[in-house]
Amino acid sequence: MFFKKSNRVQNTIDTLIGADTRIEGNVHFAGGLRIDGAVSGAITEPNDSPSTLILSEHGKVEGAITASKVVINGTVIGPVKATQFIELQTKARIIGDVHYNSLEMHTGAVIEGKLVYLGEQTEKV
Repeated sequence: MFFKKSNRVQNTIDTLIGADTRIEGNVHFAGGLRIDGAVSGAITEPNDSPSTLILSEHGKVEGAITASKVVINGTVIGPVKATQFIELQTKARIIGDVHYNSLEMHTGAVIEGKLVYLGEQTEKV
């Protein structure tokens, strides 16, 4: 209902991985990253710049995801860590553990793994 400003997803997309694109290897990004294609490798943000990852309905990631804000509507095979906020939309499928501080999960989203609440420890690290 009433969300803190920090839970708002960034509107700007700095990087787009298109629907017909497949990346094999780790991806390090800052700002906004939208994935419509496939990534086989870890996806991480730098510790000093909070960033937003958006995985569309047709997107797929095979590897660990670490970002401040994460919106998933595709498939992830691997652990997901969102230090501020994660939104799992209707077609989200995660095979792996989800580490979160704030979680929004829509009807239809599926997690095959554990939900791990990060709580205050992310602010101290």
